Amino acid sequence: MWMPDDPVLSPADRYGPLFEAVQLRRLFADGKTFVDAVPAMPAAEVMARFAGTPRDDADLRAFVEAHFALPASVAVHEAVREEDLRGYIRSLWPELIRPPHDAVPGTSLLPIDQPHAVPGGRFAELYYWDSYFTMLGLVRDGHESVARGMVEAFTGLIERFGHIPNGTRSYYLSRSQPPLYFAMLRLLPDADPAVQARRLAAMLAEHAYWMREDARGGRVFAMPDGARLNRYWDDRDTPRDESFAEDVATASGQRDPADVFRALRAGAESGWDFSSRWLAEGGDLATIRTHRIVPVDLNAFLYGLEVTIAEFADALCRDRVAAQFRKHARRRRTAMHRWLWSPAGWYGDFDLEQGRLADRPTAATLAPLFTGVATAGQAEAAARIVADRLLGPGGLRTTLVETGEQWDWPNGWAPLQWIAFRGLRRYGHAALADTIATRWIATVDAEFRRSGAIHEKYDVELGGRGAGGEYVPQVGFGWTNGVTAAFVDLLDGRNGDGERRC
Repeated sequence: MWMPDDPVLSPADRYGPLFEAVQLRRLFADGKTFVDAVPAMPAAEVMARFAGTPRDDADLRAFVEAHFALPASVAVHEAVREEDLRGYIRSLWPELIRPPHDAVPGTSLLPIDQPHAVPGGRFAELYYWDSYFTMLGLVRDGHESVARGMVEAFTGLIERFGHIPNGTRSYYLSRSQPPLYFAMLRLLPDADPAVQARRLAAMLAEHAYWMREDARGGRVFAMPDGARLNRYWDDRDTPRDESFAEDVATASGQRDPADVFRALRAGAESGWDFSSRWLAEGGDLATIRTHRIVPVDLNAFLYGLEVTIAEFADALCRDRVAAQFRKHARRRRTAMHRWLWSPAGWYGDFDLEQGRLADRPTAATLAPLFTGVATAGQAEAAARIVADRLLGPGGLRTTLVETGEQWDWPNGWAPLQWIAFRGLRRYGHAALADTIATRWIATVDAEFRRSGAIHEKYDVELGGRGAGGEYVPQVGFGWTNGVTAAFVDLLDGRNGDGERRC
């Protein structure tokens, strides 16, 4: 229903028929353009001027351009050719760091009261899980105050909304992203008991968000033995505002469109948007069923959250809370060992429709090592799988399946390299971890020397920037900068072994 006066409405709700006309006619090449636009007048006045006036595409575009300021991508400078990769990363941060800002009436942008770093390219706002990996570089390059500001901003978002949204846009509020707030707190500890208490309260609220059940299903699923594990979800089952036309086209077959929309939105919450992990055999996006998969990485991160809550509660003498969350963590670990570990030697995703584990390993198998879920034997087996099947010439492979989606072969992604690196090192597999890091640095550096830019994703088979997915490859790029900077420094022996900063 169109409700133009609510301050946190998505553009689809705020601009109703105008929004649908712009997006379904694909007036702009990128569906994110209109949803990030700034109106020149109150939304009600824009809609009053639009109402009842049929327009062809040229007239509609003229109307939009007369009544909205359209966004520009976050551009980054081309490298000076003699500048090395590490120096270039240091020089990029000022271009990606943004000051605090208020909400702008009639727009999708949520207010942020702290300095923060954005990824770059089309992503001109603060994102959840991206930010942890970006912080790895910020703290190494003299911008720890910005990283701490981002932690404060995320704490404030939890306090306001009960969770950290996918990104700081109203159209992202119905979903979150991989829950790595706990990892940010480990990266940037604070000894002040008042700060610790506020952060503990925020973690408890985030955990409650992920564990909330409702009649529609939500993010919790009861396994056959009654154990509770989690899945990705979205509170809405409509096309995504930022990919409206694409989602409508994807859902145009025989299947219930609302179910497809929910699955697409859940895929966006996963951060792996999109991947063969969420698709039926054959890799057709229309078969997406993210909300019918129990993902190993999500549950590993929630285990990390539960352990961290227990540690904070211990430090604050909240004994009952500490005991409760140690129990939550033990139960989740037991359930993951039963339902998400394959006798073939890896952690995988459980398919709720087929009642079995996925039959191929993916980079997500390293998440239980990252948070300490795995036994030493499981870590040993997972390391063998990585060395034998997931290690590519240019870094860690995302999956072993080529679908044309961006979170599949042959692409590699900075956050997955870091999770693997830290997880393998945690269990004593430092040589393999360092091989992943060394190959990743070489891939990023070779493309930097060729193009003078740093990219969102890379082809870890042939080198160069990655491809595939629903938008063109982006430059910037926050998490690549952060992870690559951390790898270079750690392998060079700078900043110690990275324990506090990792």
